[in-house]
Amino acid sequence: MRLLRTILPLAAALLLLVLPTAEAETVATLKIATVAPEGTPWADGLTRLKAQVEKDAPGRMVVRPFLGGVLGDENESVQACQRGQIQGVGASTGALASIVPELAVLELPYLFRSEAEADYVLDKVILTSVEKAFRDRGLVLAFWSENGYRAFGSSWGPVKTPADLVGHKMRSQEHKLHLQMYRSFGASPQPIPVTEVLTSMQTGVIDGWDNTPLFAFAAQWTSATKYISLTNHIYQPAAIAYNEAWFDAQPKDLQAILMKARTGLAPQMRQEIRALNPILIQNLKDMKVSVYKPSATEMAAFEAPAKQARDAYMATASAGEKALLVQVQKGLEAYRAGAR
Repeated sequence: MRLLRTILPLAAALLLLVLPTAEAETVATLKIATVAPEGTPWADGLTRLKAQVEKDAPGRMVVRPFLGGVLGDENESVQACQRGQIQGVGASTGALASIVPELAVLELPYLFRSEAEADYVLDKVILTSVEKAFRDRGLVLAFWSENGYRAFGSSWGPVKTPADLVGHKMRSQEHKLHLQMYRSFGASPQPIPVTEVLTSMQTGVIDGWDNTPLFAFAAQWTSATKYISLTNHIYQPAAIAYNEAWFDAQPKDLQAILMKARTGLAPQMRQEIRALNPILIQNLKDMKVSVYKPSATEMAAFEAPAKQARDAYMATASAGEKALLVQVQKGLEAYRAGAR
């Protein structure tokens, strides 16, 4: 009996050494949704994110990207992430603004003159403020990516000035800023999810759309589009975000691994998206899609209605939106004065 009393505790201790603990057995799953389809830099970026995380945390985390809107349109995916139904989302700021309304100001028409301006403001001016805004709504900003400069796609002719949009039914992103922009340009905005745009073009429900040529090409919108006009009327950032409760429940080292992409993968994704644009424009021309670049005089015609859209939106904006816009404007002033 005395021998058993000695052996049993020793055996129990040995079992604890050889059997994995419940914590070690747990493999975290990161389901991350995006409307970006296969073959886009977004899809490639999420594939690299998966490889990086699973390499740095072997056997501890599995990353499962869901592409092409299979888990819902952008707004639905953002809301699902906030509720914790999925752990991550990759979406444009227009969709993220349905949860984090401050982000809408980043899409005011003709706010950014160049991609370099946008990079400076996003990375060096407003990052801390935006991180807090995400946290306040149950999300964690992982890193910025981009959708890019938006163009008009149409079935009837090139959009040279706002007058060419008057009376036309244009697919609009669902956010009120985009709706306001179209109204200021004289168009009839139709808030339609990304996944329904192609059939809406094919059936004549809409006459056109606005998005980046890259996204429109990848989503096959260009197959039902005759003209694309490079108006660059909105620079649209995008972001990867995580559910806050899920992220905070991960061990600190896993949190660091998830945020590692901010300094490596994120800038690379942006540059890859930008590098594809000239190649894509030539591909569209080869497909007999007419690509039009408005002249400086034609672009100037957008200034007054764009300002009208900006003013109308900001007149009813929240205090948080107004505060973020002040930060953005100060950052742009500093950049244009020579700060880098």
